[in-house]
Amino acid sequence: MGVDGFGLRTETGAAGMAAILADPAGAVIASDFDGTLSPIVADPEAAYVHPDAPEVLIELGRRVGGIVIVTGRPVAQAIALGRPPGGGPGLADVPGLVVLGQYGAERWEDGRVSAPPPPPGLDRVRAALPGLVADLPGARIEDKGRALALHTRNCADPAAALAALADPVAKLAAETGLIVEPGRMVLELRPPGVDKGQALLAFLAERAARSVLFAGDDLGDLAAFDAVRAGAASGVPGVAVCSGSAEVAAALTERADVVVEGPPGVIALLRTLAAALSGRS
Repeated sequence: MGVDGFGLRTETGAAGMAAILADPAGAVIASDFDGTLSPIVADPEAAYVHPDAPEVLIELGRRVGGIVIVTGRPVAQAIALGRPPGGGPGLADVPGLVVLGQYGAERWEDGRVSAPPPPPGLDRVRAALPGLVADLPGARIEDKGRALALHTRNCADPAAALAALADPVAKLAAETGLIVEPGRMVLELRPPGVDKGQALLAFLAERAARSVLFAGDDLGDLAAFDAVRAGAASGVPGVAVCSGSAEVAAALTERADVVVEGPPGVIALLRTLAAALSGRS
């Protein structure tokens, strides 16, 4: 199978997909979690993986050089949400899977988690955030251990609530040595010095990857899209996949080699890739 069946709209994306198809053992398949492998829902703790995702990734894991999930979530949380409630295989069953959590600060592999100590400043943020959202009914604080996120999706006017939080959250981040990571109706305060692009590039180097596909849906994934482009410039062709929706920023869709319709679209594209690679064997 050639690259025509993947909806690619750029020459760089076509070159990346051609490289994956020609040499799957040298390919890394990488993805964000929320909004890409799992739906965006009102309660982040209920954002279970798309029920077909583990099976598709298991098939790919048998054929490519590496499967990695790069997420802002803690790795243990991604693994827990990676098993669909209805039963069946989960992400932990994907051969050789690596999960890089908290934007790459944590690593899950073979059931083991490694991570540095939590950064300073988080305790002060934990104490301050309830006061920031006290007058915003529906706003929710998510404690990720190494980061904290404010969700406004359940507010009466989510966009206005997010805008109202922007300045005080930025001030709190500056005072505590953290940075603000904006997302889809969320502001996250996290440590500086690591992002999804750096995490992805380090993983590609570790695996001596010869091609890469990365799928993402939010502003935090732009760094990984940039890493795909940087890899192509240094001889590692790649494909940037946008999991599209009405909320996805134009900056993401503009940099993507292919835009699909949310997690179901991502799974369909990966299933097409798995079938193409299966046909080679």
